[in-house]
Amino acid sequence: MEKLIRPTGNYRKLLSYQKTEVIYEITFYFCSTYLQKGDRTVDQMVQAARSGKQNIIEGSAASATSAKTEIKLVNVAKASLQELLEDYIDYLRTRGHRQWEEGSVELETMRQLGRDHSDAEYFMNLCSSRPPETIANMAIVLIKQADYLLFKQLERLEKDFVDQGGFSERMMRVRKEKRGF
Repeated sequence: MEKLIRPTGNYRKLLSYQKTEVIYEITFYFCSTYLQKGDRTVDQMVQAARSGKQNIIEGSAASATSAKTEIKLVNVAKASLQELLEDYIDYLRTRGHRQWEEGSVELETMRQLGRDHSDAEYFMNLCSSRPPETIANMAIVLIKQADYLLFKQLERLEKDFVDQGGFSERMMRVRKEKRGF
């Protein structure tokens, strides 16, 4: 018999969550270390990074009964990271720092590090010995990778919804099955 309440996934195993956890830690460190306390940008950046991470958690929890809510929250996580991305780009631009160009050694190296590592401790060790413009560029690369992972996650959620339906449809199937229809 089909289960009405779907088991929720372990969000900690999601690569998208792991990346957003790294992004949050880097952002918290970056803002605490290089931006002025009381600057509204600090709160905005930390909250955008936190929202990216927390909405994945909330979406995963909601998945038991609502594909719609899960999809919406994963998209909110994606949108929050886009806001954070723009803050890092603004930081580099307004201070006259270079954003790593497509094909640059730095960008390609960081992309590889982002593919190879998903633990915050690894990246925090790098951050402790890098200047703020390098950390901002590192965050930009990780945000773009997380954005891609969230896009793929949304595609998968869409496919699952189309193939399996949502909670209301499961309710109807379970009820019909119980009645013998």
